[in-house]
Amino acid sequence: MRRNQRLDRIVFGLLLTLPSAASAGEQVRQPGLVPYLVSNGGIAAPLTATPGDPQRGQVVVAGRTQGNCLTCHRAPIPNEDFQGQIGPDLRGVGRRLSLAQLRLRVVDARRQSPDSVMPPFYRTGDAVQVAPAQAETPLLTAQQVEDVVSYLASLTETPP
Repeated sequence: MRRNQRLDRIVFGLLLTLPSAASAGEQVRQPGLVPYLVSNGGIAAPLTATPGDPQRGQVVVAGRTQGNCLTCHRAPIPNEDFQGQIGPDLRGVGRRLSLAQLRLRVVDARRQSPDSVMPPFYRTGDAVQVAPAQAETPLLTAQQVEDVVSYLASLTETPP
C-alpha cells in the first residue's frame, strides 16, 4: 500500500471516531451576548454564574414590559387577569421539560420549533416588529433568562 493511501485510511478512521457535529451541538456566539451550546434539544449550561431566582423570574413572566409571557401563555399567577391561550399552558412545565429544554425555549424557541411564533428572548439581529434601536438588544438579559428558567422549573403542578 502506498504511503498516501495508508495515511488517508488512518485519517478517515480517526474521523469516524470523532463525534459528529450534530451530536456535539452548535456553539452560538453573538456580539455582546454570552455564548452558549445548543445540544440534544437544550442549553445545558446556565448563561450566568449567579443562579436564577424564581421570584424574579415570575416578575419577568408576568411583566408587560419585559417577558410579556402572559400575552400568549397561561401561568399559575392568580392575580394576573387576561392570560393567553395561544402558547402552551405553563402550569406543570417544570415537570414536562428539563432545565436545558426550558433554557433553549426561552433563549430561542425557533431552534426547537422553527415555526414557533414565540420571540427569541436572547438573540439579536432578526427581531420582527421591533424598533430599530432595539433590534440589536436582546429582549432579556442573561440573568433574566436564568430567572425565568428557574421560575418555569418551579412550576410542577399540573393544570386541573
